[in-house]
Amino acid sequence: MKTQYILTPYFLDQPLEGLNELAQSDWIVNKQPLPDADKQSRMSVLHKELARHVTEAVTKGAIPVSIAGDCCTTIGVMAGLQRANIDPLFIWFDAHGDFNTWDTNLSGFLGGMPLAMIAGMGEQTMPNAVGLQPVEHEDIILTDGRDLDPGEKELVSGSGILHMRNPMDLLDYDFPERPIYVHFDTDILNPLDAPAMNYLAEGGPRAEELGKVFQHITQTGKVKAISVSSWNPELDEDRRSQDTIMNLVQEFVS
Repeated sequence: MKTQYILTPYFLDQPLEGLNELAQSDWIVNKQPLPDADKQSRMSVLHKELARHVTEAVTKGAIPVSIAGDCCTTIGVMAGLQRANIDPLFIWFDAHGDFNTWDTNLSGFLGGMPLAMIAGMGEQTMPNAVGLQPVEHEDIILTDGRDLDPGEKELVSGSGILHMRNPMDLLDYDFPERPIYVHFDTDILNPLDAPAMNYLAEGGPRAEELGKVFQHITQTGKVKAISVSSWNPELDEDRRSQDTIMNLVQEFVS
């Protein structure tokens, strides 16, 4: 399986220097001069370049593997896939839903909103900046999502997305005949296996369990893109989280 790793070493619009050491010689590192502007404009500079790299990778027959510090970069990945005429089933692994709008977002954190943005709900500044067309709700699977804000929980239940609370249920899921894009927010993992997270949530699947799910999805032969929202390198003094997560990523690319 030919892959193209694309590293965006930022958390939102701020450099996340600890991710830089991941980069190997054949990786693309998405570092851009960011304007003196509002946060979403700065982030969109990164998303535009990421979208370009994703489109180029797909055109060359490679599977793009995006690694970044936050989930908002999925906007760039999805836009890049759309430009390459790929309309995927979107599987979102996350302890949280990232399905907030400004009306439900208790913290005001942009990182709690990208899945809703991609689904055409609420704030659309960043999707519009990269020319993203909203993804149909029926084409989205949110799995786990064990830690949802109250208003966000209502949005999820009232939407057309499939909220699969147990990721292991994907082992019995009948995947449609279409491409798959997998997003892996690493905080879905049980903190016993990967504690170096900004937003820990109790419980969750163990690494061995999630690995079985990733293997199963890979064996469909339909995966066309992967994105990873990383651990916090500053909290990962023993690199246990990094090692666990990068081993899981290998389940998709080996």
